[in-house]
Amino acid sequence: MEDNVRIDKWLWAARFFKTRSLAADAVDRGRVKIGGEPVKPARAVKVNDKIFVDNGSDRWEVVVLRVSGVRGSATVARALYSETEESIVRRERDKEARRLFPEPGSSIKGRPTKRDRRAIDRAGN
Repeated sequence: MEDNVRIDKWLWAARFFKTRSLAADAVDRGRVKIGGEPVKPARAVKVNDKIFVDNGSDRWEVVVLRVSGVRGSATVARALYSETEESIVRRERDKEARRLFPEPGSSIKGRPTKRDRRAIDRAGN
């Protein structure tokens, strides 16, 4: 276990992102915040930091339990943080909303045809 780990490396080790460069891009774009403030990829993570992570498909709010820059198994990664109750409720609500109201174009594979675009327009109106 390390004491001084960059936020992008910690996010990769905690398995929020598949690669470290994806984690760094998310931090650069402001999708990762520590204590409500946007940070830079070189920011060091400390125990008890409250981190907000938007990885594109889910939004997490977690508290850092351990600091590590080594990517391990999913169980090891899960031990690095604890998710807040509000975050769990919000993710479950978002998951249910995606199930009940899927994106209109999610069933279309590749470039939509004229017929597909008309179906999307009908679904939107």
